[in-house]
Amino acid sequence: MINIGDRLASDFSDPLGVLSDCHRRVERFLHTLVLVTEQAAGGGLTTKQRDALEAGLRYFADAAPLHTADEEDSLFPRLRLTDDARLAPALHTLEALHHDHEVARAGHADVDRLGHRWLADGRLSPEDVQRLAARLHELDGIYQRHIMVEDRELFPLARRVLAPALVHAIGAEMARRRGLTPPA
Repeated sequence: MINIGDRLASDFSDPLGVLSDCHRRVERFLHTLVLVTEQAAGGGLTTKQRDALEAGLRYFADAAPLHTADEEDSLFPRLRLTDDARLAPALHTLEALHHDHEVARAGHADVDRLGHRWLADGRLSPEDVQRLAARLHELDGIYQRHIMVEDRELFPLARRVLAPALVHAIGAEMARRRGLTPPA
């Protein structure tokens, strides 16, 4: 199992690498939530399942919003302001990615509510299990597309068009967002 505080392969001197590393965490924690939902089907949770459910819910409540802020508040605005013709096609992509963030936020609110109900009550009704599974499936589809576009298209483009000073500023903001000292 991956832990929220596990070290990333990249550091904030490579903020695009950190964003990509975060994608691996999103995938793993979402996969964990799907597995627990499929295995326990709303019934009693083993200690391992309970721990996994708690960790997944905590990740999407605490760490994932930081990743979204990294993109929405640090990366996307700088891409929009960069005067480079290679970015023109990506501007529409940024709007679609922003929309994904909004849809995912609503989906995670439902997952969080249902997951905490499960933890508190020790079980979920068949309707709630179905709702939870549907939301997780929806999120999986959103993240698969979203992550593919960012990792394969947007981040490589950003590496080509953003000036080193802008990349450094993005990394510094990301570090401060987490209460860490920015890279020198």
